[in-house]
Amino acid sequence: MPDTDLIRNETAGIERLLEIMARLRHPKTGCPWDIEQDFASIAPYTIEEAYEVADAINREAWDELKGELGDLLFQSVFHARMAEEAGHFTFQDVVTTMSNKMVSRHPHVFGNESREKSAEQQTQDWEAIKAAERAGKAETGTLDGVAVGLPALLRAYKLQQRAARVGFDWPSADNVIAKITEECAELVEARDTLSHTEVEEEFGDLLFVMANLGRHLGVEPESALRAANAKFTRRFEGVEAKLAARGKRPENSDLAEMDALWDEVKADERA
Repeated sequence: MPDTDLIRNETAGIERLLEIMARLRHPKTGCPWDIEQDFASIAPYTIEEAYEVADAINREAWDELKGELGDLLFQSVFHARMAEEAGHFTFQDVVTTMSNKMVSRHPHVFGNESREKSAEQQTQDWEAIKAAERAGKAETGTLDGVAVGLPALLRAYKLQQRAARVGFDWPSADNVIAKITEECAELVEARDTLSHTEVEEEFGDLLFVMANLGRHLGVEPESALRAANAKFTRRFEGVEAKLAARGKRPENSDLAEMDALWDEVKADERA
């Protein structure tokens, strides 16, 4: 019989959530939508929830963050439940694996190694431990283990980080900027003379080098682009507000007017 008392117990913690998930997936009495889902259909929601967590943090929306973290936790519970049904592993296996990994990767906290290390040395040690773990999985290539499913800009950043650890890197940001100039010129040439596929390739090369510049400057490109998106959204909404004060909407305006209002919004922000 279903554990109704557990489901109604607001102090039961993770066990309550696991029971709720089991009930939702019950083949006879569960939710039809939840029952129909599989790993592939749920994965996009998992990615979306992770971004919503990041968005709440960027906005310092702490009340929202609680809910967003819960949504992300539910995604883990959902995947673990489907894995248990398929006989792959359980949620407890997930917890045990993660706990073992954290203990293994922090010998300066849970083992006998000294905590008297710089942050840089701890990062180097962390990467050495991860490299040993990859070797144990027969992932011997420098770029092995960088998830293909990451957002492309973030994956470019991580691929370049890996390559840099073995010495495959430009000496300074100036070299990267020179490469950006070169890639821009190639993109212009491609636009005028080459096919759409070739233009797309040159554009991708430019984005890849821009990600590398971010790494040299200590800027994580995915975070920087999220911030730029937020800034654009904020300023364009400011333009719309100023147009509304004139009794207009963007479609009733023109570029010259909106560009002037954009400059006003920027000036308002500086003030």
